Amino acid sequence: MIDKLLRTLNWSMEFFRIIKLKTQDKTIQDELTIENLEFISNEIFVIGDQNNTDADIGGIWGEFTLTRSLINGGLRFALIECPNALTWTITTGIPPDPDAIVIHLTINRQQQKESFIEEIEEFLNDQKKCLEDYFN
Repeated sequence: MIDKLLRTLNWSMEFFRIIKLKTQDKTIQDELTIENLEFISNEIFVIGDQNNTDADIGGIWGEFTLTRSLINGGLRFALIECPNALTWTITTGIPPDPDAIVIHLTINRQQQKESFIEEIEEFLNDQKKCLEDYFN
C-alpha cells in the first residue's frame, strides 16, 4: 500500500520487507555470502566467476554482475549493469526496525512499468521467505 502511494506521489522507488527475527549484523555479514546465495534468494543464481565481493549471476531480469558490500548493520547488494541501478540491503540493529531484519530495495527511477514493480515485489517476497527459513 505504501509503495503504491509513493509511486502515485512520484517519489523514488523504495521497497521494504521486515522480518520479525532477531539476529546480529555480524551474523548477516558472515553467513549471507555470495557462496551461500541460495539462502538469500531462489530468484538469482551464480552463472560464472565469483569471489567474496562479486559474482556473475542470472535471474529474472537477465545476467548481471552482483556486488556484495559490508555496511553498517549488514550487507548491500547491487546489480552493476542494471539500467535501474537496482540495489538492496539486508540489515539489523538500525531503523526502521532495530529488532528485526530489514530488506530495503531501491531503483533509480521515479516511475516504472507495473510488471517490473510486480517482479520486484516477488523478488522481495522470495528473499523474505528464504531469510525467514534460514534464520529460523
